[in-house]
Amino acid sequence: MNDFKHTPRSGKTYNEETIKKILKEQDVKFIKLQFVDINGQVKNLAMPVEQIDRVLANDIMLDGSSIKGFRSIETSDMFMFPDLNTFQILPWTSGNAKSARLICDIHNADGTPFEGCPRCNLKRIMASAEKMGYSMNIGPEAEFFLFEKKDGNVSTSSRDSAGYYDIGPDDLGENVRADIVNALKEMDFDIEASHHECAQGQHEIDFKYADILTAADNVATFKVTVKAIAAKHGLHATFMPKPVFGINGSGMHCNMSLFKDGKNAFLDESKEYKLSDIALYSIGGVLKHVKSITAITNPLVNSYKRLVPGYEAPVYLAWSLANRSALLRVPAKRGNATRVELRSPDPSCNPYLAFAAILEAALDGIRNKIDPPEPVESNIYKLTSKERKRQKIDSLPGSLAEALEYFDKSLIAKEALGEHIFSEFLTAKKKEWDSFRTFVSEWEINRYLERY
Repeated sequence: MNDFKHTPRSGKTYNEETIKKILKEQDVKFIKLQFVDINGQVKNLAMPVEQIDRVLANDIMLDGSSIKGFRSIETSDMFMFPDLNTFQILPWTSGNAKSARLICDIHNADGTPFEGCPRCNLKRIMASAEKMGYSMNIGPEAEFFLFEKKDGNVSTSSRDSAGYYDIGPDDLGENVRADIVNALKEMDFDIEASHHECAQGQHEIDFKYADILTAADNVATFKVTVKAIAAKHGLHATFMPKPVFGINGSGMHCNMSLFKDGKNAFLDESKEYKLSDIALYSIGGVLKHVKSITAITNPLVNSYKRLVPGYEAPVYLAWSLANRSALLRVPAKRGNATRVELRSPDPSCNPYLAFAAILEAALDGIRNKIDPPEPVESNIYKLTSKERKRQKIDSLPGSLAEALEYFDKSLIAKEALGEHIFSEFLTAKKKEWDSFRTFVSEWEINRYLERY
């Protein structure tokens, strides 16, 4: 498994001497060693700053049997290998709790990268792309809700009644967003915009695209930061795809491009739409395999409450130059900004796994020269089922169970995740679906208890 180093798009690099100097100058008390599990949950081990030499020597052990999807109890010894270029002071910590963090790869006891580590797995797929001469950039747009806490309990009540791009006083989340943006900027995020989204209590903060590994690190960091700052305001931030019935859910549109020899491989000024064959093959590959990787990009039972027509969540397998009802959209900008936007993923996904799957699908399109269908510029939501069938416009899976059926049969999904993660992910998600399938909901009680 490839274990190459990467330099974040910010250009900042850190070595052991620099990290020790910053820790002393900033009077940092703790080092948090962060990693993600298969479900994308950020985990961390907090070490007193006096342990920094052990941390930098990759000498900190982890009990892999205690992390879902990692190791069995008889092979549980693992090591945390911090990526020094992910070093950051956590701006919301102070005083005796002032902390810095390092994002870690998980390695086996013999020092080799652990095949079940999502970050190591993404590096493996990046290495496959490198062999073909490509690197991928992704710009994710993760939406979230801010909800009130009542008597210390999380609710789905919002403090604001604003809508898309609204301003105060309707948008009561402005101050929270401002604090989140400032915290992210302190952590070297290049923030492009922040605004209120369509639904009450829904928000979006956009940061600049990056190489696929840095982008996944950024998503994980973004989630932690949003939740931490929201909590300081007495609010709960959630990346649950569809927390409230009847309003828009939260998506994580992914703007992707491939580069080769330092140039955008999606651009060809001489071609129709100024899109290269590589861009079209990538679109073809994603459209062919998207149903198989939807369980990865939309991994919750709740994800499929968002993926329904009428709430700006694209469910139809088509691509377009402008049409936002299509699954894949090519924004108007060209040059180095030439990119393809995949609109189905949601922010509950594990970014390391989702980006690996998207990249593998695009690479398969290139390897096999998969041509996409003609672009669809009409509003697909307004087409009848017969019209969609006539135009051969398929749709995404309608439930986690259906998505898992495609996932289970997919060689691309298995290649994207590797045997270990594929098997553990499938087992965990089948259990999740079965738990949902057998649970008696309030909806059923209200509808059936008295009537029957």
